[in-house]
Amino acid sequence: MNILTFDIEEWFHFLDNASTKTENQWKNYEIRIYQNMDRIFEVLEATNTKATFFVLGWIAERYPEVVTEICNRGHSIGSHGTSHQLVYEQSKEIFRLDVDRSIKTLEDISGKKITMFRAPGFSITEKNKWAFEVLYELGIEIDSSVFPARRAHGGMPSYHIAQPSILKYNGIELKEFPVDTHNVFGRSFVYSGGGYFRLMPYSLIKKWTAADNYVMSYMHPRDLDANQPMLRGLSMARKFKGYIGLNSSQQKFTKWLTDFEFIDLNTASKRVDWNKVEIVNLD
Repeated sequence: MNILTFDIEEWFHFLDNASTKTENQWKNYEIRIYQNMDRIFEVLEATNTKATFFVLGWIAERYPEVVTEICNRGHSIGSHGTSHQLVYEQSKEIFRLDVDRSIKTLEDISGKKITMFRAPGFSITEKNKWAFEVLYELGIEIDSSVFPARRAHGGMPSYHIAQPSILKYNGIELKEFPVDTHNVFGRSFVYSGGGYFRLMPYSLIKKWTAADNYVMSYMHPRDLDANQPMLRGLSMARKFKGYIGLNSSQQKFTKWLTDFEFIDLNTASKRVDWNKVEIVNLD
């Protein structure tokens, strides 16, 4: 089962970067969301693929027609929060207000109930598992925030299964679709989204996709934007991670969707027998 998702944010929404951290700073950058969404829609139409779009509330508030177009094209939507901040840098109440605001905005525009969520940067970690309680209380039923490996923004390597599962924490349950990993000589590798996808050669992506029975792709509009400006002040490492592979990413991505069938998250959830999946207790 290959699942296609997008995190809908602007090209300058870099995490852990001082010059792009606040909403007040974002107005200093050019708008590229329209052309980048058109590029995504073009690829999806050409490959007859449906996807789930985790939309940032900030995007929805300023460009509601983006949400409308996603819905009109038959894709599903979920929340990506409002202000694109790392969850582990927020208090429980600030996180609640941030997600609640995004849900209400998306529901008002789409006319549909929002029951899916992904945290910016997969930033729900071992230290802020209370976020799952907040999501449950806000009506989220399906989460895709778990990154079951180590990464710059923490990750949750103790989440020992990279498969659809039931997440249990402090008396609540969520249907969890974590990022997938591919095991090579006992090490877990991620390849199905963002900089990992742009970095990996397509031959390896194709080989691992064919071998794995579960792939959770997560792309951003900027991942297919070869002409985006270079943000100032980035370290060499951040420049590498943020801009590697952009020139070939759209062609590679289109090839991926041509070679394999991908489905949206709602369709995937209907195909899962939730009575038989593993339960992961995080208490």
